[in-house]
Amino acid sequence: MAIWTSVFAAIAAFVITWLLGFWLIPLLHKLKYGQTILDIGPKWHKEKKQGTPTMGGIAFIIATAVCFAVGMAVLGATGEVDWFGADKSEFIKTTAGAVMALLFGFMGFLDDYIKVAKKRNEGLSPMQKIIFQVMIIAAYFATLYVSGLSRTTIVFPGGLQWNMGLFYYPVMGVGILYLVNAVNLTDGIDGLCGSVTVVYTAVFAVIAGLIGMHGERLLAFCAGGACVGFLMWNFPPAKVFMGDTGSMFLGGIVCALGVGCGVEFLMVIAAMIYVLEALSVVIQSTVFKITKRIYHTTEGKRLFKMTPIHHHFELSGWSEIKIDAVFTAAAAGFGLLAAVLAFGMFG
Repeated sequence: MAIWTSVFAAIAAFVITWLLGFWLIPLLHKLKYGQTILDIGPKWHKEKKQGTPTMGGIAFIIATAVCFAVGMAVLGATGEVDWFGADKSEFIKTTAGAVMALLFGFMGFLDDYIKVAKKRNEGLSPMQKIIFQVMIIAAYFATLYVSGLSRTTIVFPGGLQWNMGLFYYPVMGVGILYLVNAVNLTDGIDGLCGSVTVVYTAVFAVIAGLIGMHGERLLAFCAGGACVGFLMWNFPPAKVFMGDTGSMFLGGIVCALGVGCGVEFLMVIAAMIYVLEALSVVIQSTVFKITKRIYHTTEGKRLFKMTPIHHHFELSGWSEIKIDAVFTAAAAGFGLLAAVLAFGMFG
């Protein structure tokens, strides 16, 4: 059965990522690729986390890519799917999504490399990042369009559908841009992004199975298994950080699964923790600017102690483990809601 191919691929991704840590972490130490902690974060981050190796996301990117490629080959070889016949469209969509995630990971790698090589807080400029990301998203949609797989309809529970026409592409492009960077923002404390992403991929493994998309389910299993393997090294206190290399890749995976399965609405629900993390930054910045103008002061008011919002709870006295547990539980709640809605739509 195709499900077992995905299960074995997830186990292999876990083992490969975990084992790569024994080689990669010492190598990153040797290269002195330590994280330069941003000055805008909590003080103790700079004191306790400065110099911890970064770019550890390389491990789970390798594991995900290898296990996904082998898994796709096995599915085709065993006759579970016909990648060059009846299932060709899914092959293109799933592969295009995986490549998009890899390109986001490559952009994150460039950003990390500039930081560690030049020993500075900032890597690529914000404009460079946006241009790079827009190009990746445009290439993804262009691939689907040229392949005759363009789709402009958003599906909602209850059989409701909204055909957005050509507006789908810019709107969903902005959505992907938001989500990818939201996942990046969630990677602010040890173990958080990896834990939340494990839940997200588990949810989409279920959703993809309901829809009957074996390739998307395989991708979800591979990414989820690799994230669990990385948590063996990243759980508090972290021995290595995933860096933008890893978080941008995971952002791409999040979007590839949601858009690839054609369930953008469910994607937003399952990804609500990421959405709220980024939204807290937007709200904080907006309130700060508005109150600054209203009171004519150099400093505006802040709604949260610090954003993204996980730092607010950190400054409120929560430990990293407690934040990980609460946020992951909340992600599971949103994920369960998305799964239940999926059963109503496709079950």
